[in-house]
Order: sequence, then C-alpha cells, then structure tokens
Amino acid sequence: MAKFTPILLGSDINVYGMARSFNEAYGIKVQAWAATQLAATRYSKIVDVEVYPGFSEDPGFMKVMQEKIKEYKNHEEPVILIACGDGYAELLAKHKQELEGTFVVPYIDYQLLEKLISKEGFYEVCEEYGLPYPKTKIIKLADYQDGSYADVPFAFPVVLKPEDPVSWLDVQFEGRKKAFVIKDLAEFKDIVGKIYTNGYKEDLILQDFIPGDDSNMRVLNAYVDKNHQVKMMCLGHPLLEDPTPQSIGNYMAILPAYDEKLYETVQTFLEKINYVGMANFDIKYDARDGQYKFFEINLRQGRSSFYVTLNGYNLAKWYVDDYAEDSLAGQETVYANKLESSHMLWLGVPEKIFKEYAVDNEAKQAALKLIDAGQVGTTVFYDQDSSFKRWLLMKYMFHNYYKRFKTYFQVNKGQYFDK
Repeated sequence: MAKFTPILLGSDINVYGMARSFNEAYGIKVQAWAATQLAATRYSKIVDVEVYPGFSEDPGFMKVMQEKIKEYKNHEEPVILIACGDGYAELLAKHKQELEGTFVVPYIDYQLLEKLISKEGFYEVCEEYGLPYPKTKIIKLADYQDGSYADVPFAFPVVLKPEDPVSWLDVQFEGRKKAFVIKDLAEFKDIVGKIYTNGYKEDLILQDFIPGDDSNMRVLNAYVDKNHQVKMMCLGHPLLEDPTPQSIGNYMAILPAYDEKLYETVQTFLEKINYVGMANFDIKYDARDGQYKFFEINLRQGRSSFYVTLNGYNLAKWYVDDYAEDSLAGQETVYANKLESSHMLWLGVPEKIFKEYAVDNEAKQAALKLIDAGQVGTTVFYDQDSSFKRWLLMKYMFHNYYKRFKTYFQVNKGQYFDK
C-alpha cells in the first residue's frame, strides 16, 4: 500500500467522521488543524487536533499554512488536505495554487467554487445544465427598501433563507433561524423586516415550499477523481432533521437508498462542470410533479456523511486510491446501496428520539427493522476510541437532543407537516 498523510481541517463531527473512516480503513491516527477545539473530537485517540486561533479565515489561515509549507515541503509521501466545513473548502480553493506545490488539494478552482457556494449561482448552474430546483425569487435589500419584496409569487407556506451564510452568522434577533418556513404574508413581512433592520445587507432566497415532512429529503455524496470522473455515489434517505433554529436542515437519521435515475442525473451534472473531490447534495422529492429538486451542493462531505462509510463505501478510501495509489482511473463507478440486505441505518440522535419524532411511514418501518436487526450505527460512538471521558461527553451530547426536540420540534417542524 502506498504511504500517505491526511490532514483534516476543522474539529467538528465531520472531522471525527473522516478520522474514523481513516482509522477503520488504515488503522491510523490522523492530524487535524482548526481554529477551535469542539466536542466531537475531544478526548479522541484517533485524531489529534492542533488549534490555531484565527485559522478559519484569512489572513490567519495562510499565516499558519505558510509555516506548514516549510514544515512539509520535503515530505516524501502525499499530504492530502481535506476540508470538513464550507469555510475551509473555500480557503483551500482560494489558495490552491500556493498550496499545491507542497500538498494535495482535491478541490475545484476558486472561480467555480464561488459560483456553486452562492445559492443564486448554484441555481444558475442548475438552469444551464438542466438540474431541477425549487421555484425561486431573489430578494435584495433595495427590494425591501422600495417595498417590492412583498410581491410573493408563490402560495404560502414559503421558504426564506439567507443567500450569504457567512454574513448571516453576524445577524442576531429573536426568532432567528438558519431557514424559515413562513405561513402567511404578515409573518413574511415581519421576518424580512427583522432581517434587514438587524444588519443583514445581502440577498435573501425566497422559494416555493415543497410539501412533505423530513422523509421527503434525500442526501447524495459523490466522489469525483482528479480526471473529473465520478467514481462513487451514495444516496441517503433522511428521516429526521434537527429542529433547533440554528441547526435546521442537519440530518439526524439517514436510511441508505438507491435510485438509478438520480445517480445518472448527478453523475452527468458533475462530469459536465468538471468537478473534482467530494460533493454533497441536499435534495427534496416533490410529489406534485414527481421530480427531485436540488437545494444546494456542499463542496465537501457533510456532517452526517459518515452514513457512506457505515454502509461500506469508506469516505477516506477514495482520496487515498486517487492521490496515493493512483488506482481510480480504470475503475468503474460505484453506485451504492443496491443490496438492501447490507443496509445500515445512521443515527445522530438516540434511538428513542428517532422512534418518537420521525414520521411514521414505510421508510421509518424499514429503519425500525434495521434497528431490531442491529444494523445501525452513529459517527461518534466508536469501539476503537472509547475512553470513559469520551464516552461520557458523547452521551451528554446525545442526551441534549431530548430537550432540543421537546422545545423546538413542534414549533419548527410539526406545524407544517401532516402527522
């Protein structure tokens, strides 16, 4: 086996999922560089987090990386940088040319990244390449100032979310959420008013609300090799999301799924735009026209993407096979999850919460059968990394979801969906 050194950027649950993937596949402990230490990687024996304040943005990022370039410039084996958050993916793409002399940087060029991370830009690319997406209207600050924003072209409820998630972090007001589902015009005017009078200056995305509960969502991870060929696609069927205002949209339960047509659509799209690296799509099934609508693309694996490794398609292996082994060029594309008997349910909450809050349907029944059969797993509870301190912290982290669901589920989820 070729030698390699992976470096993860971040310290969250996404980092732990990647560290665990490397540990499962190669038995190694990996290094992570981050601006802060977060709970998911604390007390771990499989990932060593180096903390550099200010590392998550420029100029702090490149200040650290200049030192790392000196440290690794004569390193014999490939040193693969893997972003575990949007900000780090953006920084790697932005500084790709400076870093590539020393490191492997498996990310798209910055120009394409800027287009895809903008929701407006992503929908333009969807339009160009025929990828279905929800009906969308862009609201600008000027539209709010002249009152034209109140012309809502879709029937209520509607979805409203910030176009710029980075500047959204600095906007605070009572009732602030990652995304809003709005039931009438009065509520819509109230929320837009609060957003623009509390310092947000960027665009807002107004969308037609696709009916249905969390189980109408789909998540798809794909790995695209250095020759822009899709080598792996793994579809997941989320059955429950986090209802906490700042975390709405984070998946809490994922059932593996298989859909040949959807795989074909995504493969064609990624290869046409000359993508490279890991991609993570958020998708929702629209029963009104029978289409899957694409919400966004994340230019890295997601916080719940360990469901891919759990189902036998180890996330770490693709980077190593591509950049250390150089063995992907002749390989056929892997279309994951065709064999139902080997499916594993991924959970990000205790089983009890899943059983209580997930909408009862055919998919939930399939998930409950997997639980009964023991075909279930999490990202953070790992037998090879189970010190008492870590186990206690992870139990505490999981236990906190009871209060979060009790407090927020009905108000942020239950009222919009048929039970």
